[in-house]
Amino acid sequence: MAINTQASKSAEIRARLNHPIIDSDGHMIEFEPAILDYLNQVGGKSLVQNFQSWANENLFSWYRLSPEERQDKRPTRSTWWGVPTKNTLDRATASIPRLLYERLDEFGLDFAVIYPTFGLPVPHIEDDELRRGTCRAFNNYYCDTYREYSDRLSPAAIIPMNTPQEAIDELEHAVNELGLKAIVCAGYVRRPIPAIAREYPGAARQAFWLDTFGLDSAYDYDQFWAKCEELKVAPSFHSSGMGWGSRTSPTNYIYNHIGMFGAAGEALCKSLFMGGVTRRFPGLKFGFLEGGVGWACSLYADLVGHWEKRNLQSLENLNPANLDQKLLRELYHRYGGKMVEGKLDQLEESNAVLISRREDPAMLDEFAACQIERVEDIRRLFVSSFYFGCEADDPLNAWAFDTKINPSGARLKVLFGSDIGHWDVPDIAEVVEETYELVEREIITEEDLRDFVFTNPVSFYASLNSEFFKGTVVEQEVEKILVQKKEAGNRSTAS
Repeated sequence: MAINTQASKSAEIRARLNHPIIDSDGHMIEFEPAILDYLNQVGGKSLVQNFQSWANENLFSWYRLSPEERQDKRPTRSTWWGVPTKNTLDRATASIPRLLYERLDEFGLDFAVIYPTFGLPVPHIEDDELRRGTCRAFNNYYCDTYREYSDRLSPAAIIPMNTPQEAIDELEHAVNELGLKAIVCAGYVRRPIPAIAREYPGAARQAFWLDTFGLDSAYDYDQFWAKCEELKVAPSFHSSGMGWGSRTSPTNYIYNHIGMFGAAGEALCKSLFMGGVTRRFPGLKFGFLEGGVGWACSLYADLVGHWEKRNLQSLENLNPANLDQKLLRELYHRYGGKMVEGKLDQLEESNAVLISRREDPAMLDEFAACQIERVEDIRRLFVSSFYFGCEADDPLNAWAFDTKINPSGARLKVLFGSDIGHWDVPDIAEVVEETYELVEREIITEEDLRDFVFTNPVSFYASLNSEFFKGTVVEQEVEKILVQKKEAGNRSTAS
């Protein structure tokens, strides 16, 4: 079969731009027979067998149930027919690094950070030994498979997060031993609710809480964030909310899929912010991939709105001690009519009054970990720290740039992610073309596009590691951006 060498519209668009296009979320489709070899190298036949058993249980258990059993047991209908097949060339391209490398110009892409497909759920494996061994094997595979294409392709290592120490162990292996520069961490850990696990052990697997590493975490993950800073890597996350919340339909994958990345991203993003992680680590950048930016714009606005109404000073508007009980009683008596006849003596013992008196003063400031004093602090701790991966055809990408809607005139930082290799990209050559349609429709500007596909990816990946793009085809263009940022920082400091 001859590979198409004709210029695509995406390639033509790239040729007109005066800046590179960096894909911050392309996907590989791992070659499973090779993965099994790496599993064997790490843990022998037992690791291979345990991984296959885990995959069989997670991929095929739904199919072994009858429709009646599905209604009875309520298993979540998960992804099916998740990768393109009609375009065989594209299917192979997502699996073979050399083929992807040779076709990047056809797609209008200069450089791509490549994330897993089959590896994405691996950090969420519940069995400790299997999870850690499988992450190690997958990362070894990513390193070896993409090593010779590093000037245009950079694979992301998968990092388990069940404890800070296991996360640190795999991070050090991925960065120090394998030389990988990008990471994708588990976005949450499902932990059993202790009382239910103790009293109803059979239900413990279904009754869980989500540990999102910031607010209310079971561990102090600051040691992991510090290690990320030390090793100069920006953590990204690509977990889904399928299987919890409302996304548990036993019959409809689309129902479960819509918003699943955004739901997981929002849970984690809120936790990192409200837990004060971005305050304690202001130089660390966090990336939330494939969920778009609509949820993030809403979250940012909600945080501002909630702080304005529920900061310590504003809470005085709600403090029960400020209520004039005598006046309230008089108003009820004067205007309450039959509704209050014979009942005013019960007012002091009503639930609304009793519960309002039971709040612990030490817990009133729910923004305490953030140490926010004004709205501008929220912008600094949120907008500067978080990056949001968006697909090409999402019109809500424009919301990130809308300074008239976003509080304090903020521009949220979006990352262009092609999502090649998955079902929503039937033709890889059309991804950049779809991205540019937002400019043609005047939804975003050329400047917005530049931030989306180039400036923001550089800012994210090179935030701690200024040499992330060294030796790549975009090195010179990236260096110009970094010099400009440094000069701007110097001017700001001088003023």
